[in-house]
Amino acid sequence: IGEWTLPGSHFPLAVARDADAGSNSLLTYQLTGNPFFSLAMKERSGGKKQPELVLERALDREKQSSLELVLTAVDGGDPVRSGTVQIRVNVTDLNDNSPVFTKSIYEARVAENLPAESLVLRVRATDADAGSNGRVTYSFRNDLNGVHLLFAIDSESGEIRTTGPLDFEEKNKYSFGLEARDGGGLTGHCEVEVDIMDENDNAPEITILSLSSPVPEDAPVGTVVALLKVRDRDSGENGQVSCELSGEAPLSIVASSGGSYKVLVLAKALDREEAAFHELVLRASDGGDPARTGTARIRVTVLDANDNTPVFSQGEYTVRVPEDVPVGSTLVTVTATDADEGPNGHVKYS
Repeated sequence: IGEWTLPGSHFPLAVARDADAGSNSLLTYQLTGNPFFSLAMKERSGGKKQPELVLERALDREKQSSLELVLTAVDGGDPVRSGTVQIRVNVTDLNDNSPVFTKSIYEARVAENLPAESLVLRVRATDADAGSNGRVTYSFRNDLNGVHLLFAIDSESGEIRTTGPLDFEEKNKYSFGLEARDGGGLTGHCEVEVDIMDENDNAPEITILSLSSPVPEDAPVGTVVALLKVRDRDSGENGQVSCELSGEAPLSIVASSGGSYKVLVLAKALDREEAAFHELVLRASDGGDPARTGTARIRVTVLDANDNTPVFSQGEYTVRVPEDVPVGSTLVTVTATDADEGPNGHVKYS
C-alpha cells in the first residue's frame, strides 16, 4: 500500500472456507487491534461476506515501513473453531522527503597555490525516502562567479576539489551554493564558504617614482634624491617589507608616513672631485619564512659646482734672463689647473 493512499480506502482480503454445513460453516471475521486499519465486510453474491481492510490513518513509510496484522475467521459451531492468517502490509515509498544537508553552511580554509584536484571539503545530504527517491546527487546551485573554473564537486560523493590555482592576492574568499537532488526531483540546498590563506609567494616590488640626477655637489644634506614605492602583494608578515641600501653612497632611506613610500635623501655632502657618480642597490625583504627579496639599482650622477680655485703648478717662479733679451721673447711658461669641470675648470691668466 502506498504511503500516499488516502484514509478510507478499502483493500479486499481472501475469503475463508469451512467444509461444514449450516451454522457450523457460518463465518465471522476478527482483526487484531491496529490503529491504522479496521475490518469491514462486503456482501457478495450468494450472501457470502468479503472481508476488507479499511485504512483509518495515513501511512508514513519513513516512520514504519511494514505492519503485521492477524485476521481470524470464526465459525458458528459449538464448540467454536477458528482459523488465522497473517497479513503483512508493506508501505510503498512516496517521494515526500527532500534531501537535507548535515550543515546549512560548510566552511573550509585552504592555502593558496594548492595543486589541482586537492580536496577542499566534503558535503553530505541524506534523504529519508527509499530507492531512487532517496538517492542523492550533488551539483553547484549557480555559477555566477566562475566557481567551476576553480572548484569541482563529485556528484556522487559530495567531494569538492580544486580544478585551478587559487590566488589569495586575486581573491581571498569564495562563497557559493550547492544543490542536492533526489531521484524524484526534490532538492535541498546549502552554502559553502572557502577562505584562502596567504602564502609568501610574492617578492617585494620596488618602483622608482622620481629620481633627481644629476645632483649638484653643493646640495645641502637632507636634499631629496629619489621617491620610491615599495609594495608586496602578500598580507600579514608576508607583506611587511624592510629596506636597506648597499654600497657606500652618501644617501639614506627615510620612510614616509604611509609606509609604502621610501625617500632617498643626502646623508652627507657630495664631492664630485672625489666621486663623479654613485651606484647603489636598494634591497627590500619581506617578513615571510623564508623571506623573499626585491632589488632596484640606482645611479646618481654628481653635478659639478665651482668649489675649487685654480692652483699654479708652483707657488713661485724664478727666471734669469740676459738684459739684452729681445722684446717679445718668452721668459717662462706658468701652468695652473682647476679640479672643477666645464667652464668652472677653464683657467684664464692675467
